Amino acid sequence: MSADLDSPVQTQMAVSLFRSPLGREYHGNARIDGAKTTGRRRVFVQTETGCVLGMELDRSDSAHMVKRRLQIALNVPIEESSLTFGDMVLNNDLSAIRNDSPLLLTRNLLHRSSSTPCLSPTGRDIQQKDQSGPVEILGHSSRFVRAKHLVDEVVKAMKIGVDPIPVHGGLGGAYYFRNSRGESVAIVKPTDEEPFAPNNPKGFVGKALGQPGLKRSVRVGETGFREVAAYLLDYGHFANVPATALVKITHSIFNVNDGVSEHNKIQRKKKLFSKIASFQQFIAHDFDASDHGTSSFPVSAVHRIGILDIRIFNTDRHAGNLLVRKLNSDDGTRFSEVELIPIDHGLCLPEDLEDPYFEWIHWPQASIPFSEDELEYIEKLDPYEDADMLKNELPMIREACLRVLILCTVFLKEAAADGLCLAEIGEMMSREFRRGEEEPSELEVLCMDARKIVAEKEAEITVVPPEVEAEEDGFQFEIDYDDVAFDFTPKLSYDNLGFGFGKTLLSKLEEEEEEESEEETDVPSASKLSLKMLSLGNNSGISKLKSQKTKMESGGYMAVNSSSGHRSANEPLAAGASFVKLGDMTEEQWELFLEIFKDLLYPAFAKRKSISTGQRQRQRLGTSCQF
Repeated sequence: MSADLDSPVQTQMAVSLFRSPLGREYHGNARIDGAKTTGRRRVFVQTETGCVLGMELDRSDSAHMVKRRLQIALNVPIEESSLTFGDMVLNNDLSAIRNDSPLLLTRNLLHRSSSTPCLSPTGRDIQQKDQSGPVEILGHSSRFVRAKHLVDEVVKAMKIGVDPIPVHGGLGGAYYFRNSRGESVAIVKPTDEEPFAPNNPKGFVGKALGQPGLKRSVRVGETGFREVAAYLLDYGHFANVPATALVKITHSIFNVNDGVSEHNKIQRKKKLFSKIASFQQFIAHDFDASDHGTSSFPVSAVHRIGILDIRIFNTDRHAGNLLVRKLNSDDGTRFSEVELIPIDHGLCLPEDLEDPYFEWIHWPQASIPFSEDELEYIEKLDPYEDADMLKNELPMIREACLRVLILCTVFLKEAAADGLCLAEIGEMMSREFRRGEEEPSELEVLCMDARKIVAEKEAEITVVPPEVEAEEDGFQFEIDYDDVAFDFTPKLSYDNLGFGFGKTLLSKLEEEEEEESEEETDVPSASKLSLKMLSLGNNSGISKLKSQKTKMESGGYMAVNSSSGHRSANEPLAAGASFVKLGDMTEEQWELFLEIFKDLLYPAFAKRKSISTGQRQRQRLGTSCQF
């Protein structure tokens, strides 16, 4: 009987290793380093519904061969699937794939419900026992030494029957793994149990891995490696991020939403499931920042966490993910100092600039100037070396995320050198909410202006026939609006604005304070634009924009809030929540952009310093997301 890909199935062990003419049996003790000349590597292929398949590759293997093995395992037609590794869609060349790399298999042509259950391996040639270890770190960095010790403790406890404990709070699936004494030593978050992921245990499902997630610029299933990235970037334990690694981990406690009844779930409770997950050291603490007055927090601790948040463009630094631990004090009733431990970095390094959330931005410590030690640390940061390090340690990370890291580190270094404090830097990165509209941050305005200049410089060296130029300058989208409030200025040229996502929704930006710029005949600066079309309080005309955007499909971007159809995991995210993109530039454009961006910084810093502290109360959007 042929397999029905969209029918509920009872999932067997999620990791399988192949014994067939198309596959080779992997022996768990024969770990092979990807750098060795044999070229033999083991990879873990994860389906978009969370299933993990272990597979050994030889030097001669191609992506087609990998997909053929997956076809045998999952009955997925080859022409209806894509094998991806970060930004790359794998065709034949697998040279970039290293030992223990996680790959993602997507079914890019199937129109199906997003509640599709996790597919179980089938077929008589599948070995149903995972011969690799119950917990294995994906990567070989020397920075994972502490995590390796924790893994050893967890494995020893699992062998004597010490089970993990599920975490009941938050939106995603998480589990406390314990040592042989029953003490929690690590918290594990499977990537397929994130909010909206297919195997989320708390009902927050609806998307496949690779689709836009809780934040539109962070894809479902990709928060795990971001947790690891934050730890790797915390050089010298400067910000106190706990040891973190990406792991393949096998246990029966994990959740799989396979559509079976509760009775059958109880019966299959001891079946093993393997997941790709973040594995972070559990830090014993007394409370979090929301339970304690912030006035007692050390200035240096706030600064160090803030410096990290700026570098990684953290979109979710709320009080709940700042743990507080009391330090020893002289008397038994009071404590003089506390230690801050930052956790939950899964929503850092987004693919696009959006609105970050910095809980510390209005704390008094953030307005105190940086110390000499902190300035020295910032000065020594090298964003390009950081990006190369992450590409080496986490090769699945997307180029757009690395560009956000580089941009924000450059911004931090220049701002600190110019005398700005942490609060001022954070404010320049944060959006404002005025008169019912969300406006771009000062950082985004600088990026928009830099992109405009890049486009103008490219236009200067491009010879365009007069008739073609006139036709391009006059191009406008034909969108019928019944609402006269959408009065787009005909002089706006999409090519010159250079927002980075082609002729899309944001190309229809309305000029702000038009009467103040009547004398200007050129294309208005991006700094005078506001995003009225994305106002949360005014939805008039939005549905028409969305339908028009769907028809355009400019540059491969999908419609905002499109969830019925399937999108490939390697497609750029929709531009609906972003004023400016960085990932669509060529290398030459990116280098020129950074040069121009640096030149624009100092006038912006001078303007920021001239604004008196507390001149106006900043109104920010809502609250941040808590897991």
